[in-house]
Amino acid sequence: NYGAESVAFVGGANKGVRDNYLVRFANVFGSPNHTWQGHVCFMPRRMASVITCGFDPLPDYEFPPACLVVWGTHVLESRIFSYYDTIQSLDRGTRLIVVDPRRMELTSRADLWLQLRPGTDLALALGMINVIVNEGLFDEAFVNNWAVGFDKLRAHVQDYAPEKVAEITWVPAEMIRRAARFYATNKPACFQLGNAIDNNINSFQTGRAISILRAITGNLGAPGGEVQWVLQGLLSSPELRLENKMPQDKWERRVEAEHKVLPMLREGLPQSIVKAILYEDPYPIRMAYIQGCNALLSWPNAQETFKALNKLEFLAVADIFMTPTAALADIVLPAATYLEFDSIVPLPYYPVHQVQQKVTEVAECWSDCRMLTQLAKRLGLGEYFWTDEEKALDEILKPWGLTFDEFRKVGAILGSKQYRSYEKGGFETPSRKVELYSDQLKELGYDPLPIYHEPPETQYSKPELAEEYPLLFSSCKWLPFRHSGGKQIATLRGSHPEPVVMIHPETAGKLSIKEGDWVYIETRRGRMKQKARLSNDLDPRVIWVDYAWWFPERGVSELYGWAESNVNVLTDNKPPFNQEMGSTNLRGIACRVYKT
Repeated sequence: NYGAESVAFVGGANKGVRDNYLVRFANVFGSPNHTWQGHVCFMPRRMASVITCGFDPLPDYEFPPACLVVWGTHVLESRIFSYYDTIQSLDRGTRLIVVDPRRMELTSRADLWLQLRPGTDLALALGMINVIVNEGLFDEAFVNNWAVGFDKLRAHVQDYAPEKVAEITWVPAEMIRRAARFYATNKPACFQLGNAIDNNINSFQTGRAISILRAITGNLGAPGGEVQWVLQGLLSSPELRLENKMPQDKWERRVEAEHKVLPMLREGLPQSIVKAILYEDPYPIRMAYIQGCNALLSWPNAQETFKALNKLEFLAVADIFMTPTAALADIVLPAATYLEFDSIVPLPYYPVHQVQQKVTEVAECWSDCRMLTQLAKRLGLGEYFWTDEEKALDEILKPWGLTFDEFRKVGAILGSKQYRSYEKGGFETPSRKVELYSDQLKELGYDPLPIYHEPPETQYSKPELAEEYPLLFSSCKWLPFRHSGGKQIATLRGSHPEPVVMIHPETAGKLSIKEGDWVYIETRRGRMKQKARLSNDLDPRVIWVDYAWWFPERGVSELYGWAESNVNVLTDNKPPFNQEMGSTNLRGIACRVYKT
C-alpha cells in the first residue's frame, strides 16, 4: 500500500555475513532505509583512515612497537585479545601512553596518562600535531616524498597551541608537549583505538587527526608501527549486498538524505528512522524488521525511540533472547546462536576470517540468513538468495578457491601483512600519497583539515547549563557483558548484578552521596538511576555511567524496566551530528546527580 521505502531494516551488533544478508534483502525488496550502529562504532575511524591513506592501519605488535598509544579503549573490558597483545608488548619493553578520562588497569603501566575531558579527543590530537610540526619532530623524508598538504596542515594547527588545547581538554599544556615528543621520538609507534573516539560529533575528524599523526611521524607501514593487511573476499562487498539493485535515485530518497553524510556510506542513521516514524519526515516509515538490535537500550534519546517503536503499524524482531525491544514486537522470531549454524566470521580488528561450525540445534531457532532467505521466497524474491546457507558460503569463499566443506578443514584464512606497501605504487588515494589536506573531502563539502567543534551540550558550548547541570557524564560497559546482552544470564549477572555510576569521592561528599546509594542522573531529556560507586579513578567534574542496563527479572509486563537505568534516556538524537558520518553525541554531556 505504501511502497517499499515505508519499511525499515535494522541491524545491531556486528554479525558479519548476517549483516550483509540483511542489506541484500533490503536492496532487493526496494527499501533504502536500512540502518546500523557503525556510525558510532569503528566506522568513523576506518573511513577516516581510508580517505587519508587508503587503508585501515593495524598496530604491528609482532615487531614489537617501541611506543604504544592506547586511546579511548578499555581493552581488558572490550577487546581481550588486544589486551593480551598489549601486555606481551609491554613485557618486551614497549613504552605506553594512555589517553582516557578514567584510570584503568593499563594506566599503572603507562609512562604517560593523559586524562582528558570526555569528547575532546580531536583537540588533543591537533595539539600533539602542533608540537610535532613546530618542534621539527616529524619524519621529513616521509612527509616530502609521501604526503600532500603539509604546509596547509602546518598553518592550520597553529590554532591549536598546547595552552589553548589545555583549556579545552583539561590536559596540562606541558603534558601535551611531553606526549607529542614521546610519541614522535619513540619509534616505531602505533595506536590502539576504541569506540570512545566514535561517540561524538568530532568522530570522523578525530580519526583523520590520528591518521595524520601516524603519517607525519613515519609510522605508516613501518615494522612495529601501523601496517596494512590484505584480505580478499566478498564478506562486505557490494556484490554480496547487491547494491546494484538499489537505483541511485531511490537511494537518494532515503530518510536521512538531508544529512549528506559521506556518499560512500551505504547505511542509514537510527535517528533518521525515528524521525520518519514519529514526524513522517520526509515521509512515514510504517514497519520495521529488526535483527539483533535492542534499540530501546542502544539508540540515543530512548524515550523518543520508545514512542517511535510503539507508533509502528507492524514490528518484527529476530533475536536470541527476549529484550525490551523484542517485547514491543508484533512477531518475535527466535534466532539461533553461533553454535547452531555454519558461517564465516570476520574477526573485528583482526585480519582473519574464521570458520564457525554448527554443533547443535535448539527447538525452532533459525539463523538470520535462513529467516531472510525464507522470507525472500515468500515475497517472490527467492532468485536473489541461495537454496541453502552452505551454497551461499561456497559463493563467498570462491575468491579463495575453497568450498565451505574445505574451509572447515582449513579453519581460518589469515590476511597478508604489507610493510611499506606504498613503495610499490603509492597509497590508494587520489594523489597516491597520504592526504594530510584532503581535496577529496573539500570537493564533497567537508572540512579538508580536522577542525575541533565543542560538543553540543556542555558547560562550554552552553554556559547557561553550568549551574543546573554542573557535571559531565561519559559511559562504559563492564567486562561480563557485550552491549545490552547478557543481563539475563545468571553467571554473568552474578559478577556485576546492578548498574553502577562512578563518582569521585569529593563530588559525592558535596552531594551527600555515599557508597551504594541509589542516585538519579539527569540531563535535559530526563533522568534514570544507578547505584553510586565512589572512585578516585576519574576527574571530580566527571561521572561514569553504566551502559545498556535493563532488568530481565522485571518481566515483559514492565518491559524489563528498560527506562529505569538506561543511559540513553539521557542522550539526544537531535542535530548537530558528525557531518561526515552522522554520529550522535554520546559522551561529555552536561548532567546533574542527586540521591533518590
